[in-house]
Amino acid sequence: MTTNSKIAISFIRYLDENGRPVSSLPDFAKKYDELLELYRLMTLVRKFDAKVVSMQRTGQMGTFASSLGQEAVSVGIGRALKQTDLFFPYYRDQGVLVQRNVKLLEVMQFWGGDERGSHFIGNKEDFPIAIPIATQLVHAVGAAYAVKLRKQNRAVLSTCGDGGTSEGDFYTALNGAGTWNLPLVFVINNNQWAISVSRKIQTKAKTLAQKGIAAGIDCLQVDGNDVIAVKEVVGEALDKARDGGGPTLIEALSYRLCDHTTADDAGRYVDKEDLDKAWQTEPVKRLKSYLLSKGRLSPEQEQELEKSNQAEVNQAVEEYLSLTPQPPESIFDYQYENLPEALLEQKEELELFLQPDNRN
Repeated sequence: MTTNSKIAISFIRYLDENGRPVSSLPDFAKKYDELLELYRLMTLVRKFDAKVVSMQRTGQMGTFASSLGQEAVSVGIGRALKQTDLFFPYYRDQGVLVQRNVKLLEVMQFWGGDERGSHFIGNKEDFPIAIPIATQLVHAVGAAYAVKLRKQNRAVLSTCGDGGTSEGDFYTALNGAGTWNLPLVFVINNNQWAISVSRKIQTKAKTLAQKGIAAGIDCLQVDGNDVIAVKEVVGEALDKARDGGGPTLIEALSYRLCDHTTADDAGRYVDKEDLDKAWQTEPVKRLKSYLLSKGRLSPEQEQELEKSNQAEVNQAVEEYLSLTPQPPESIFDYQYENLPEALLEQKEELELFLQPDNRN
């Protein structure tokens, strides 16, 4: 008997649960200004998420998906991407979007049901937030194929949650990326929950990363609570993609410290002991511990950071609440370039109904 293949999945981490280095840090992490910027971004996203959740609870916002406990995944990705790269997000990527010239206002518009939020004013090439599970991965394959065909020096990156790895689109995307050797990076935010379905019962695979092996894709795990590791690993995969080295699948291990969305109650199914343990290893606390140990984060800096983050979030909220609502007939404006006859008739009927004389 001969063995044709063996599964070996690397796991990369630089800071342990207490913020202590476990190996020599990459060069960028030796620059404290860069680490402070990573910390600023993670705390900004956390502040923003908390505000939007509170707005939803008071009827000022639609259903929202927080990234609480997962900030290092999206912030690390965003810091690794070049502006010339293409990004295909899923619905928990606030930390990437804020680094891609997407305004907090636009993110709020999206979750408030305002389609104008998907038309990123400062970013004309990235795709909008995807709610359907794993479909964005297939779209990313198409974009990566175009990048390769045009011989452009850029990479494509797309994200999904652990639940997305159980979808057919996930495997279709991996197979296409591997077969065509595309400049594409997939990042799985394994936050341990697909809504209320635990990672433990979702799949028998020992890792989600190994699902890329059958597609001939390089695959590995990274500590998703270590923003240094996320940025380094994703950055290396993007460099490889731009240089013609093909696709990579990265599983970032994190933990969802919040409900799946504001329409969920995770208290019904999440074990409190597991949740309490996860709070001890979360990404913001980890990087803060490291910065404090190096004397690079003072109470005064923390206060200034808190003020600036709060001001940025408050400004976005003020802009959002002062927006003129879209007219009801705009519901027809975003699906087709040219409306089919049946929908055109419905739009005309609605416009007629909305005329003042017809509503009295």
